[in-house]
Amino acid sequence: MSEEPSLFGPGGGAPGREPVPGHRASARGPWSVDPGAPLAARMRARSLDEFVGQQKVVGPGGPLRELIEHDRVPSLILWGPPGCGKTTLAGIIAGATDSAFEPFSAVTEGIARVRELIDQARVRKRATSRDTILFVDEIHRFNRAQQDAFLPHVEAGAITLIGATTENPSFEVVGPLLSRARVFVLEALSPSDIAVLCRRALDDADRGLGGRGLSIEEEALRRLSEAADGDARRALNALETAAELAAAEGAIGMEEVEGALQRRFPRYDKSGEEHYNLISALHKAVRGSDVDAALYWLARMLEGGEDPLYLARRMVRMASEDIGLADPRALQVALAARDAYHFLGSPEGDLALAEAVAYLAAAPKSNRIYGAFGEARRAARDTPAEPVPLHIRNAPTRLMKELGYGESYAYDHDFREGVAPQTYLPDILADRRFYEPGDRGEEADLARRLRRIAELRKRGEASESDPGDRTRSGGGG
Repeated sequence: MSEEPSLFGPGGGAPGREPVPGHRASARGPWSVDPGAPLAARMRARSLDEFVGQQKVVGPGGPLRELIEHDRVPSLILWGPPGCGKTTLAGIIAGATDSAFEPFSAVTEGIARVRELIDQARVRKRATSRDTILFVDEIHRFNRAQQDAFLPHVEAGAITLIGATTENPSFEVVGPLLSRARVFVLEALSPSDIAVLCRRALDDADRGLGGRGLSIEEEALRRLSEAADGDARRALNALETAAELAAAEGAIGMEEVEGALQRRFPRYDKSGEEHYNLISALHKAVRGSDVDAALYWLARMLEGGEDPLYLARRMVRMASEDIGLADPRALQVALAARDAYHFLGSPEGDLALAEAVAYLAAAPKSNRIYGAFGEARRAARDTPAEPVPLHIRNAPTRLMKELGYGESYAYDHDFREGVAPQTYLPDILADRRFYEPGDRGEEADLARRLRRIAELRKRGEASESDPGDRTRSGGGG
C-alpha cells in the first residue's frame, strides 16, 4: 500500500490549542464563546441573518448563500481583507450544514495538529456519517508541498476544506488545490456596515456592551466606522476600548474614540525660533516674487552659519510647492543648484544658490499641483479601501480573468490622439477633479491640453487606423 502525500513532518503545534482566540468548537454550533473574550470574538455572527456585509456573496440569491441553504457547500477559498468576515462565515457554514467545525490557523499551529484533525474527521465520518469542515486560516502560509498534501483528503471526502487568505490565491494557493476549491472574493466592509456592527454590540446585553447603558455620539460613530478601514475586528476592539474610557460618562464621544484608535501625529522640535523665522521669510519672499528680499534672507542665513544644503533642499520644496507646472524648469534649476553647491562647496557654491533663489522668485507662480496633491491625499485617506476598477486591473492568471480583471479595457492607442472613453479612478471618485491648471506660465498651455483630453474622452472618437496594426503592451498595463 503506497503512502499518501504527507503534511506531517516533524514539529507541529500542540493538540488542543485554540487557533481562534476566545472560541471552542462545539456540538451546539460552530463555536461557543468565552465570556472573557474580546468584543470582536463575542459578537461573531451565528447565522446568515446576523451576518453583516458581503451581500453579493451571501445576500438573497447570492451564490454562497444558495450553496449553504441547499447544503451543497464544496471546498472553497475565502479571499478578502482582514476583518471582512472570513472566519465568521466559515463557522456559519459549518453550523448551517450541521458539519463538525475544526478551526486551524496556519500561523499559530503546526502540521501535526492538521494530521490529528484529519484522523478525527475520518473516524467521525465512519461512526456518525457527519462531515467535517476544516477551516484553515491564512492558508497561504503553508508552502506548496503542504498545500498539495491536502488534495487526497479533499478528493476522498474526508474533509471539506475552507481556506481563508488575505493574499491573491492565484499566487498563494497551488493550482491543483485551487482547481478543486471554489473561490469567493469578499470585500472590506463599508462604513455603514461597521456602524451596524457597533450599534449591535452596544445594544446586545448577552454578548456585547448592552448591560452598561452606553450610547455613542453620531459623529464619534462616524469617525470610528471610517477609521476602521473596513475591518470589523478593528472597529469592535476600538469600541470596547472606547467604552472602557467612557465608563464613568455613559456616552462614547469623539475623545474616547480617538483615544481608542490611538492615532498619533508626528511632533517636531520647535526650538531655535529665529531659524524658523528666517526660513519662513525666505520662502515667503520667493512666493511673493520679490527677488531682492529673497537674496537678502538667503544671505542672512548663509552668514549666520546655516547649512547651505538645507537651504538647497528648501528651494527644491519651493519649486514644487509655489511654482509647480507654471515653470517646470524651476525644479531643475533648484536641483542643479544643490548639485553645484555639493560639487563646489563654499564660498563658490553659494553663488549657485543665489542664482537659483533669484530664478525661483522671478518665475511665474502656481500652487495648483500642491493643492491638487493635497486633495488627492485627503481622498486617499478617506477612501483607503476602494478597489481598483476591474477594467484597469492586470489579469496574468486564469482565475483573475474569470473574475473580470481587465474586461472591457479600452486600449488608448486605438483612439484618436490616444484617449479612450473610460475612467481610471474608483467608482466613488469617478467625477472628482483634483488638478485644475492655472493661467500663468506654461500651465495655461497645459490647461488647454487637459480640456482637449476631456473632450476626447467624453466623445470617445475611434482611431481611423486599424487597431490591429498597433503594438500592445502584452498585458503588463
